[in-house]
Amino acid sequence: MKRKLVMIGNGMAGVRCIEEILKRNKETFEITIIGDEPYPNYNRIMLSHVLQGKTEVSEINMNDWEWYQENEITLFTGEKVTEIKTEDKKMKTDKDRVIPYDELIIATGSSAFILPVPGSELEGVIGFRNIQDTEFMIDTSKRYKKAAVIGGGLLGLEAARGLMDRGMQVQVVHLMPRLMEQQLDNPAAKMLKKDLEAQGMEFLMEKQTAEIYGGERVEGITFSDGSSIECDLVVMAVGIRPNVVLAKQAGLNVNRGVVVNDQMQTSVPSIYAIGECAEHNGITYGLVAPLYEQGIELAKYLTGENTAGYHGSILSTQLKVAGCDLFSGGKIEEDENTDAIIVQDQFSGVYKKVLVSDNKVVGVVLYGDASDGTRLFSMLKKETDISDFTSAAVLQKAGEDASEEMIAEMSPDETVCGCNGVTKGTIVQAILEQNLKSFEEVKTCTKAGASCGKCKGVVEGILSNTLGDSFDPAAVKTGMCGCTMLTRDEVVAEIKEKGLQSPKEVRNVLGFANEEGCHVCRPALNYYMRMIRPGEYEDDKASRLVNERMNGNIQNNGTFSVVPRMYGGTTTGDDLIRLGEVANKYNVPLVKITGASRVGLYGVKKEDVPQVWEDLGMRSGYAYSKSLRNVKSCVGAQFCRFGTQDSLGLGIRLEKELEMVDTPHKMKIGVSGCPRNCAEALTKDFGVVCVENGFQLYFGGNGGTEVRECDSFTTVKTEEEVITMATAFMQYYRETGIYNERTAPWVDRIGAENIKLVLLNEKQNTALIERFHHAKGTYEEAWSSTLKNRKEKELYEIVKK
Repeated sequence: MKRKLVMIGNGMAGVRCIEEILKRNKETFEITIIGDEPYPNYNRIMLSHVLQGKTEVSEINMNDWEWYQENEITLFTGEKVTEIKTEDKKMKTDKDRVIPYDELIIATGSSAFILPVPGSELEGVIGFRNIQDTEFMIDTSKRYKKAAVIGGGLLGLEAARGLMDRGMQVQVVHLMPRLMEQQLDNPAAKMLKKDLEAQGMEFLMEKQTAEIYGGERVEGITFSDGSSIECDLVVMAVGIRPNVVLAKQAGLNVNRGVVVNDQMQTSVPSIYAIGECAEHNGITYGLVAPLYEQGIELAKYLTGENTAGYHGSILSTQLKVAGCDLFSGGKIEEDENTDAIIVQDQFSGVYKKVLVSDNKVVGVVLYGDASDGTRLFSMLKKETDISDFTSAAVLQKAGEDASEEMIAEMSPDETVCGCNGVTKGTIVQAILEQNLKSFEEVKTCTKAGASCGKCKGVVEGILSNTLGDSFDPAAVKTGMCGCTMLTRDEVVAEIKEKGLQSPKEVRNVLGFANEEGCHVCRPALNYYMRMIRPGEYEDDKASRLVNERMNGNIQNNGTFSVVPRMYGGTTTGDDLIRLGEVANKYNVPLVKITGASRVGLYGVKKEDVPQVWEDLGMRSGYAYSKSLRNVKSCVGAQFCRFGTQDSLGLGIRLEKELEMVDTPHKMKIGVSGCPRNCAEALTKDFGVVCVENGFQLYFGGNGGTEVRECDSFTTVKTEEEVITMATAFMQYYRETGIYNERTAPWVDRIGAENIKLVLLNEKQNTALIERFHHAKGTYEEAWSSTLKNRKEKELYEIVKK
């Protein structure tokens, strides 16, 4: 019978421990995880990249929801443990849930330390520890312009850079005379400050905060010297405080953190602690590498593997700020027992210092060029005797390539990628077993270099060392996403050839690095499966983007737009009345005629969106989807004196014929009633220009940031031929387009002449249309099955006619 293993905390250190346990023996434990944040496990150290706009929150997930399910882990999110009963081996949560355990891991992490000064409770004063903090800062940057960051350490500078990238004026307030005083000596700190000032960051050094003032919201900071600054946001980055209240109440031995031994065991034998909340030999750690080391050692112990235990970590630091390349490890200042090797190039902005004691490296400070960081830090940790090295080029062995030498001598368990805890042994094993040839392939397979990317040089060195002469540093192959080196065409071919039935099967059979996929491949595979197997494959709504799941476009404040279908921009008095009633009922702040000639409701609260659609009883305009968005048309010959054909009627027919079916990206069609082109048909994905003797057809246009005029296709005589050609065009785009690729780059990639050859071939044209109608039938069937009331069903029948 499996023992019950419960972990309090769903962060990086704890989940890494669980991963290592599962890797060693999946049958040992029945695992439960309780996390107080409403998210799966994510990479906290990448929050600065989210704040800086380099990545999205969805991209920093380390284990998605499916990972917990597939590993049979019970996960409770948004829930806090309120009590641990050590005698009964049970715990209680704030939702009155009682959870028994055999072994318990406390991985509660830490909280941002908030200075206990007057005004620290005001709105707009925040720490920088989690997704909620990050989203608050991003939201604040949209409404306010002045920010102050208290703390000139690693986290404070990353926060300041992110807020600047979001358009805020930022002042960094620091108590000490130099930045990052724990990691940088004076020359390196001066260079850092100079570079950041050149980027527009402002500094107030040797300033002690006395008060944060304001009404309900922060308005400024007053310092102990009497000076003050105005600000709309205050970010505290002055340190962290281990979350130990729960452990202390349970009677565990607690100092600054929860006290543990080398096996990460607390004063109660069945309870363990790891991560920022744990204190080992009087030290608490806040960087990811030592936390991963703790998790690995605890996993070994819990699964019965022989282990010497955890014996502490030597720390190193890198800064994730554009234009500032630095590395620090071990000691940073000379003393009577150390000598310093210093290389400084003021012209190039490069500073390198290595501290040596008894012929061993004991400290490293690099600024401007941190490429030697991993190599020198490896020498520091291994206590390498440097007697045979010359200091002229910062410790390269005389007559040899020291980088190759050091990589060859690195032990398999040595960490190469600190961000993701990837060792040299893991990389070498992946290279040999999966025939990896490039850095990109290693990154995809192992996650080494997938975060900050500063270990790329070492990874390439390991590739070179492992492959020898067969390593080509220029070898690059771009896969469809970071989970695989297979291209879109290769993935689609494998799905057809192997008869794969689901995205999960695709990822497993084709060896995707991430079994759960990523934000790029999940929606793409869902699209490809539905395109290849219409009617057989059931659409996975969870893999769709948030706009498609909500049937509306998310706005910059988190609300949504609701845009009903209005064929050809036409509507009725009853529909307009209903729109007005719904807008008033839900206090919709903006009702607007859209660029696609429809009425849009903007600012609908997320929780109201489903009910708004139900109250409207109208078809969606698909203004959010990767499908046909709309057909823009002029009034044509019905009313316009220049009109040559019924462009309005044709536009409505096209919209009804082609709507609903997914495409690789959004599509827009234009139908102009004469060559004056009022419907802008020549910059649409598919364009129709009505002329006296028929209809001129075009494709591949784009009116966006990169304008592309359509390629001329052909001229046809009847509306039926227009619909035939548009349908075949759409299906060919569906079958050959890369997910997220508009028709303009698709035409450039496939070739306009090649597309014409296919569409003008009667046999191929007919086959494309048949496949489209089969797919459309499955979409209509799925949509019809969701209709909830008689009114909707009646509307559907009217639309079909």
